[in-house]
Amino acid sequence: MDGLTRAQIDQAESKDFAIGDGPRKPRDAGTLLLLDRQGGKPKVLLGRRHHKHAFMPGKFVFPGGRTDPSDGRVPTAGDLAGDEQSKLLAHTTARFTPARAKAIAMSAVRETYEEAGILIGCKQAFQTRAKGWQGFCEHSVAPQLDRLRFVARAITPPGRVRRFDTRFLAAWRDDVALELPEGGPTEELEELVWLDLDAAQQLDIPVITGTVLDVLEKRLAKDPKLEQSADVPFYRMLNGRFRRDVI
Repeated sequence: MDGLTRAQIDQAESKDFAIGDGPRKPRDAGTLLLLDRQGGKPKVLLGRRHHKHAFMPGKFVFPGGRTDPSDGRVPTAGDLAGDEQSKLLAHTTARFTPARAKAIAMSAVRETYEEAGILIGCKQAFQTRAKGWQGFCEHSVAPQLDRLRFVARAITPPGRVRRFDTRFLAAWRDDVALELPEGGPTEELEELVWLDLDAAQQLDIPVITGTVLDVLEKRLAKDPKLEQSADVPFYRMLNGRFRRDVI
């Protein structure tokens, strides 16, 4: 995607996004790349979005969605690692606080529960009145962020009905406290699949999803356990071209 013009991006994503007048300021969003290390190759979780959605209809995507600021006030059993928090705070304004970085990471955890029925954290008594977290209370799972690794960031180009400033974070399936057999309480994803990274690239996925899969594959080649903090690519439109910076 690096170096593509606005017209080239519009053409590549014409089937992924509703093109038209939309918000100038993108909204914060958190997305989770959940990885299963059982077997020879790591597998990643993706789900197919409903065809009726205006945003990436029918595409296979990682679980995730828009950040609710109240997510940053929900208690956790483990906070973001210092390096990961500092990278989430990079290339932001003074009003972007650690609480906002936490909210973005927590939104990825919450959305993974809501869309896939997967609760990341540890089994222990947990209470909060925050909307969207009652499933964690009911199943006695305290969310954890200390195992999450910041993998990539991307801002939806202008001219879309919906725009997001998305942070992609990775976690291992080992960090899952509970997987509900009935799935999540929402109906945003029609189908869930676990696939190795090469097979995932063959699905009907958005351009940015394929780009992030490439980033993840290269990072795993250097650090198979995702134990180390690493450079994070940041994709955005600047001066009429899509650009890749490094955080």
